[in-house]
Amino acid sequence: MESKLIDHLFRYHSGKMVSVLTRIFGLSHLEIIEDAVQDTFIKASISWRHQQPENPEAWLTKAAKNRVLDIFRKLKAEKNLLPNLQQSRDFIAVNELFLDTEIEDAQLRMIFTACHPNLDPRDRISFALKTVSGFSIKEISSALLTKEETVKKRLSRARKTIKESSISFHIPQGKALPERLESVMEVLYLIFNEGFHSNSKENLIRKELCGEAMRLCKMLLKNEHTRISAAYALFALMCFHSARLEAKINSANEILDLKHQDRNLWHSPLIQLGNTMMTKAVIDTEYSCYHYEAAIAAEHLRASHFDETDWAKILYWYECLYVIQPIPIHVLTMAVVCLQNLDFAKAKTYLDQVEATDLAQRSYLYYGTLSDYYFAIKNIEKAITHLDLALATVTNSLEKEYLEKKRAVLIQKKE
Repeated sequence: MESKLIDHLFRYHSGKMVSVLTRIFGLSHLEIIEDAVQDTFIKASISWRHQQPENPEAWLTKAAKNRVLDIFRKLKAEKNLLPNLQQSRDFIAVNELFLDTEIEDAQLRMIFTACHPNLDPRDRISFALKTVSGFSIKEISSALLTKEETVKKRLSRARKTIKESSISFHIPQGKALPERLESVMEVLYLIFNEGFHSNSKENLIRKELCGEAMRLCKMLLKNEHTRISAAYALFALMCFHSARLEAKINSANEILDLKHQDRNLWHSPLIQLGNTMMTKAVIDTEYSCYHYEAAIAAEHLRASHFDETDWAKILYWYECLYVIQPIPIHVLTMAVVCLQNLDFAKAKTYLDQVEATDLAQRSYLYYGTLSDYYFAIKNIEKAITHLDLALATVTNSLEKEYLEKKRAVLIQKKE
């Protein structure tokens, strides 16, 4: 029981502790701080075997703060590196940094640090998950489908860049804010996306990643400087997608596409929250990619049955999205929408603009869509050929099963 509690606390509170302690002791000592927080949880796992404290989080926070001080004393660097905590005024100031509002402020500073444009884009997600969200190296490796050694290198490179670039632990203001905020939202979007449609071999959905992305996005909305329309739209998008999580996989652990999902399982409070966020997002008439993606998700949710989906409206939103974000996956999705609209000629026009290699790890989506196209025009042979290519490139076991079932149907049609 204690071990489960400590794991839970580590995930949800270590990021808070690292952020606050970094605000006190500085980014240049981040590695020491992370080690101190880690040590604190090890100490807790031993100490709590006999008796659990009344307030576990307060115990951990105090222990982590003391642990950092111990380490700095051992390094004989306290006078140069730390405020003089013996003076009561400084001691009170430091303790005030552990108030809830100050903890959120410190975490927001850490998010901006983790998503700084000086950091390699590949390093930002790993660093954010580690420092802000408390994910272990093993968990990050599993979430991002990378080797643990690679994650360690990314974290090390990020820390090195922070030191060499003298990155400040603050929330940017003025002209610097919009670009920095864009980088933050992109990282949160990618974290959420990995949870909503995981590249993991066994799990299609990683709810902990979706939840963490939403938690961090809410922090943007709580701060008056980062509370912009695009952030509202991003949170709305997360709400709309999360509303469908329970319906994506059935009791037999099989993938259900939109056509076969039980819409009664869609979570209406999240849909309503998403609608409220979108109302706030459209007060500003300058729309981001998140506005259009949220509009598309809302359109799907609006239909009480699959047959009632307004595909023409969805195609329009995708066309708007493509104008500001011209990437291959949007072209492919427009082809999918055209197939639903029975506009096969237009679907083929879009498909001809995409190469499988454009989609990297998700190339199976291209082959799968081509298969759907050939099936729609009654060329079963080519539909099977392209579905075989999709099966050869898909990594997720649930998606593989889904494609295998489609193939079995095609074989039946052929016979």
